[in-house]
Amino acid sequence: MKKVERINIIMRYINNRAHFTISEIMREFNISRSTAIRDIREIESMGMPLVAEVGRDGGYFVMNNSVLPTVRFTDNEVKALFIAFMATRNQQLPYLKSRQSLAEKLLGLISENQQDDLVLLNQLLLFEGTNPNNPDLLDLSDLPHPMVEKLIQILLMDRYLLITIKEDKVIESYPIYLLHLYHEKGLWLIEGFDLAKETVQIFSVDNLTDVNPHPAKKRLSRKIILEKMSKQEEAINLFLELGPKAIAQFKKYHPLKVSISYTNPYQTTAILKTFINVENPEELAEITNWLLFLGRDIKVREVPEEVLEGINEILFLYCP
Repeated sequence: MKKVERINIIMRYINNRAHFTISEIMREFNISRSTAIRDIREIESMGMPLVAEVGRDGGYFVMNNSVLPTVRFTDNEVKALFIAFMATRNQQLPYLKSRQSLAEKLLGLISENQQDDLVLLNQLLLFEGTNPNNPDLLDLSDLPHPMVEKLIQILLMDRYLLITIKEDKVIESYPIYLLHLYHEKGLWLIEGFDLAKETVQIFSVDNLTDVNPHPAKKRLSRKIILEKMSKQEEAINLFLELGPKAIAQFKKYHPLKVSISYTNPYQTTAILKTFINVENPEELAEITNWLLFLGRDIKVREVPEEVLEGINEILFLYCP
């Protein structure tokens, strides 16, 4: 039995008894004393008002006249939760194996009228990746790459990682300090500071075959890592001025490392400054296509020649 399931069952067990002991929990759930104590402490931290009795026959009981407040949702809060829940479908997010149980618990907290509203919304609202002929059918798998959850579990304990990447049949291991784990264009990507090469690198989780805490005893501190990164920051070679239409396109999609600064209080004009690594074919192609996506409502102040050549090649293909 998984820990989460055991905790839930123990809570129901406790709730149906006026008094219980650690020994009873051990026998009932076939767990060790240390595990039983940890579970009880976790249940207490979740808000269940338990009182410990000292003495030879001591145990625990739920505090009399202490009832946790019932969770109530307004109609708008219910709709907000439901729509946010629907919008994350087909996004390959971690922990979505719990989606069904989470949905059942949410539905159990709301009224029948609120449930009827959600049924109607489910019929009317369509989100990206949904089949319009059958809203319950997703075009892709709802589950993320199997390594995503393992990666998250480890990085919550330690951001110094040893990751193993398999690319083009070549397997390599990298000691990294994880800066970000992000989702872009349907892919999970790792942005990490390579502790051996002392450079920032991007790795695809799709190519990840193993991940473990980095075992090295001597580690660079986060402060030193950030200092080294700041010294390596590249000079800006792309400088744009954006109008309202280009800003609207920017909000629809932009590469993770690119940001804009608004130049008026109404946020209708902005500037964009960044560095493009023209030696990286993938980054060069991505930025070239993205600039075309922004449209004509931009003024170019500075741009690498390689980007202009790429834009001209694309335009020539469509306008011979």
